[in-house]
Order: sequence, then structure tokens, then C-alpha cells
Amino acid sequence: MAKLPEMYNLSTDISYALSRGLPVVALESAVITHGLPRPHNLELAREMERIIRESGVAPATIALINGEIKIGLTDEELVNLAQEENLTKISLRNMGIGLARGLSGGTTVAGTLFTSHMTGIKVFATGGIGGIHRGNPFDVSADLNALAEHPVVVVCAGAKAILDLPATLEALDTRGVPVLGFGTEDFPAFYSRSSGLPVDFRVDHPGEVVEIARAHWKAGHRSAILVGNPVPESDALDPDQIEQSIKQAIREAEDAGISGAALTPFLLERVNLASAGESMQTNLSLLRNNARLAAEIAIHFSDSNLVTF
Repeated sequence: MAKLPEMYNLSTDISYALSRGLPVVALESAVITHGLPRPHNLELAREMERIIRESGVAPATIALINGEIKIGLTDEELVNLAQEENLTKISLRNMGIGLARGLSGGTTVAGTLFTSHMTGIKVFATGGIGGIHRGNPFDVSADLNALAEHPVVVVCAGAKAILDLPATLEALDTRGVPVLGFGTEDFPAFYSRSSGLPVDFRVDHPGEVVEIARAHWKAGHRSAILVGNPVPESDALDPDQIEQSIKQAIREAEDAGISGAALTPFLLERVNLASAGESMQTNLSLLRNNARLAAEIAIHFSDSNLVTF
């Protein structure tokens, strides 16, 4: 493992695992600071780490803590992220600001992807990636460019369903990001198992993901490999009902003049209210499911000859 800049702070467990080629899974922390309400945020963070650890893999939750990029958090740090008010959401554009000003905050998909690549972590589990917002093709998440630039396997339940999924898939295609479907030929729609949109290739075993990733990177490509992992069927929501809730939430956001960074959390909250809390339970289920699959993929990576950049 190459020497990292001084602002990177790896926990003892993660440093040990990476130095010996042991399996590691990265986890974002914006879901703790901004994505889930209390106390579900802390419970979920602990549960994802537990799932990964019980698989024999080291969980590396990533966050900005007092102006340091921490890779692998203590339980106390998880508690602080879950309970503190007004923490910053750390993406690519403001990471340097946070470092210089000694801030603390949760890393987004883009911020976690960047950090994973910098530290040599090859597998990252999240809920849903950002993409292109409905009705506003210029509102493009930094996640898309990060996926195009950082060679990491990203396990997700698709893109957030509040987004324009066809446009988001097209943007991934344009950026050369392979989209795999784990056990499915359709791109998952976050709350629902299928969006009706095709993935590039179906895989049915974690080893296939590793085989494709190795070939992609060995050929010289530098993009991530996106693995769409559908939410378990028992927790999936009816796509027509959730779509109606999303459309209603979008109308409410337009009426209230909500846009930019405030839009996604507003829409997710409104969808949760409209579904009587079912959408949040589905969100928790898919996050746990993605942690399990990411751990399995990481185990297969640790048995492979990794391509380094």
C-alpha cells in the first residue's frame, strides 16, 4: 500500500487488512449524517458493519472527522456522526474545505469512492447512487463522474428512485461505467426490484463480478464497476404505488421552491410519509442486503491478483 497523505487516518484494523491483502468493504457515512433519521441511522451503521465483519471482512466506514479522512471508525465516532447536529455532507467539491477547516461530516458516494480508491479498497457498499434529477438534466450528481474515474466495485440497489433512471443509465453508458445486475437482467429501482431498464450484463455469483472487474481494469479502463443488487423480494415495494408517491413529492417540492442539495432529502422524506414508513424499512433492508453481497465480492477479490493503479 502506497504512503498516503497525512490527512488520511486508517484504523489499525483497516491498515492491517489492506497491508496483507485481506478483504475490506468501504461504507459511506452520509447515510448516517443525512440519509436516515435517528435512531435508525446508528442502528443501521452498526448492523452493516456487523454483517460485513461476520462474513470475515473488515468494514471500513469512511468519514471526515475533525479535518481528517478517517477510514474505519470507532463506535464512538459512529455515535457522534449519528447524533451531532449540522454536520457537513462531504463530496468531492468540498472535501478540501472540510480538511482545511477541521470539519466533520459524512462522505457521499462520490467522496467515499474517491477515498476508497486512494486507500486501495476495491469494494464499496451503498444504498443507491445519485444521478440525474427528473425534469432537470443539468442537476447531475457528482456520483456519476466519480464512478467514471475510480476503479472500485460499487454495490447498490440501483439509483435512487426519485431520479430520472433512463437518463441516469444513459449517463453511466456515456461515461463508460459497466452496469451489472446481480441475479437480474433489469436495473433495480431502489424501492422496487426492477425499473424495466436493462443492465449491461447479468451475474449470478460474486466471483463473476471480480472476473469482470479484473478484465475491465487490466485492459486499462479506470471506471468503477456498478453492481445493481435488487432489494429482497419480501421488502420490495409496489413500483406503481411508489411511483405515485414520488410524483406527488416532486409536485410538493416544486410548489415549495425546493431544489439543489435540499431536494433529495425532501423527496425521500415525503415518499416515506406517503408510504407510512414502508419506504424507510425498504431502504434499511436494501442497505443490509448490499453489505452482504459486497462482503462476498471482497472475499473473492482477496483470493485474486488485484490490478493496481
